[in-house]
Amino acid sequence: MLQKLKFASGFNKQVTSTGGEGQWVNGDNVRFRYGYPEKIGGWAQLGSVEMTGRNTAIHHFVNTSGIKYAALGTSSILYAYSGGIFYDIHPIKSTTTLTSAFTTTNGSATVTLTFSSAHSMNKGDIILLDNFTSITNSNFTSGDFTDIKFMVASIPTTTTLTITMASNESGSGASTSGGIRVKHYYPVGPAVETATTGWGLGSWGGQQQGQFTSTLSSGINASVTSLTMASSSSFASTGTVQIGTELITYTGNSGGTLSGLTRGANGTTAAIHSSGATVTDASNYFGWNSAASGDIVTSPGLWSLDNFGNKLIATINGGESFEWDSNPTTANATRATIISGAPTSSAFSLVSTPDRHLIFFGTETTIGTKSTQDPMFVRFSSQEDINTYAPSATNTAGTQRLADGSKVVGAIRGRDAIYVWTDTALFTMRFVGPPFTFSFQQVGTNCGLIGQNAAVEVDGTAYWMSENGFFRYTGRLESLPCLVEDHVFDDINTIPKQHINAGLNNLFGEVIWFYPNSGSGTVNRMVTYNYLDSSAERPVWTTGTLARTAWQDSAVFGRPHATEYDTSSNGTSGSSTFVQGNVDGVSYYYEHEKGLDQIREGATTSIIASIESGDFDIGQQGLAGDGEFMMKIRRVLPDFLSQTGDARVTLNLRDFPNDTQASSSLGPFTVNNSTKKIDTRARARSISLKIDNTSTSQFWKLGTFRIDYQPDGRR
Repeated sequence: MLQKLKFASGFNKQVTSTGGEGQWVNGDNVRFRYGYPEKIGGWAQLGSVEMTGRNTAIHHFVNTSGIKYAALGTSSILYAYSGGIFYDIHPIKSTTTLTSAFTTTNGSATVTLTFSSAHSMNKGDIILLDNFTSITNSNFTSGDFTDIKFMVASIPTTTTLTITMASNESGSGASTSGGIRVKHYYPVGPAVETATTGWGLGSWGGQQQGQFTSTLSSGINASVTSLTMASSSSFASTGTVQIGTELITYTGNSGGTLSGLTRGANGTTAAIHSSGATVTDASNYFGWNSAASGDIVTSPGLWSLDNFGNKLIATINGGESFEWDSNPTTANATRATIISGAPTSSAFSLVSTPDRHLIFFGTETTIGTKSTQDPMFVRFSSQEDINTYAPSATNTAGTQRLADGSKVVGAIRGRDAIYVWTDTALFTMRFVGPPFTFSFQQVGTNCGLIGQNAAVEVDGTAYWMSENGFFRYTGRLESLPCLVEDHVFDDINTIPKQHINAGLNNLFGEVIWFYPNSGSGTVNRMVTYNYLDSSAERPVWTTGTLARTAWQDSAVFGRPHATEYDTSSNGTSGSSTFVQGNVDGVSYYYEHEKGLDQIREGATTSIIASIESGDFDIGQQGLAGDGEFMMKIRRVLPDFLSQTGDARVTLNLRDFPNDTQASSSLGPFTVNNSTKKIDTRARARSISLKIDNTSTSQFWKLGTFRIDYQPDGRR
């Protein structure tokens, strides 16, 4: 007899394969539409080159001239993308002109630059060289340096740094050179999030914000009251630093030297530290009480991006905020600049609409004093004025400190409010006008946000990932029913949780979270919730291996855009985005839901999609058999609502629930539009159905398969 194979929408990974009868239990690169699974759409690279570093933010906007822009912030550089071209708009922190300061050595690719005084750079910073005049005793020419970006390879001393060339010096070695100008890019942060472990790293629950590092210029004993670093410009005038497991407070900071030291602070032990030891800014620890064993996580380089009319607003996590005017005809040749009057150290920023305030979260209580950064403090500008933050009777600037949690993690605009998450709670922030400007209301507890970019809003509903599960807010807080929850949270790496990001694909009614699994330090998995097809009885979830570090919906460009991080590449030499000596990998920028395949660097590769059902068995004479009877499968009648190219059908066989699937599965059988049936000869107590594809230019959308079977005894 013929039997239809009916399966509920979405994956259920909370059950065994036997318990998943009538359900799909596994797959990759598939989605559900109107109850049926299909292969996801393809993606194609935008632009012909890669961005340096790991991209963490995408923001789309259209200026008043009608020009569409995508702003992209990587761990190294801030870019503007328009018309198929990437423009480097990263702000310059400092510009220094050097003379007779260029040294090379025969047989080495290392170049040493010497400054007349201490510089403020660290390993991994980006510099741009120009105004190069001459070099002698070297095979390198001015063209190898002029208008070229380099990644700083090392900081040998407070007045020197090294860069790495693409080839070795073949000349005798330059000892002097003509003039050269060094433009120092504002540092963003490391490409990946890392953790260190040890006693004295924090208190119970202690965490750290706005971390900076430098190195000791010379060794110190356990009693000195001053120390000199390679650079102290990023450190506050007073505060706390960490060297090894020792915490040291200081009262003075000048010329790279910290003075007025109190050794062995906060219960740690004063110790001897050697030259070159890492000095870490620890001024913004919160929760200090007693030394404890635990983890300290170094946050990756993160951006928050928004626009205030024509102006792009860009904030470095734990750092400064910048503006870039997109409207002038010369905009693409200009760089972002510091926002005058704005805080100098914030976790992130956001523009409120339609009231138009620039809001900073986890920011300074005293503007311009980094050491006053408070992870729970919110500050907003006066209306229509991004340069005024001091509250007065004649403006709408103001501040608010949130109460529940230890730090503000993220915020997004909603239909009628701004949603603000701490690590433990959810608040709404609503514009109410003078004298209070904004009202803050706590609307959820034990539902904190896992990472800065792990929330989205659509149609008046906020969706987010917490460390406790998935949530939504529709006017009331709800735990989001999830049939793949254990699969995700039992295998998630929460150390690099700032890598976790959420994306909205409103073309298909999907909220997507990208996260790292337990074996990865960066994003390599996704989990998707279909809010259009889901019901209270059956939430529709899928999982997969698509890895995206940032995602932007289709509102401006018509299709979603996303970025992929590749640690194995250092970029295309000679391109406008290329950084010589880059060791932080690159990011690719894609347009999604385009075509059927992946197109990257001009090469087309297949997107392998698959889906597999739970085991199903048969009854006899209309009675539910629950696997009592073996079955003989004679034919499979495929049914595809839509199909391009070939697909494959496989039947996996099993006799008992705890058996492994039979090694001799049925198939894979190749199926195309003309395939009417698949003749089989198989006998098993239960079977599962798998559909997949392997080649380019293939697409499939399932209908309702049928099998021709007969009972075949109990043994």
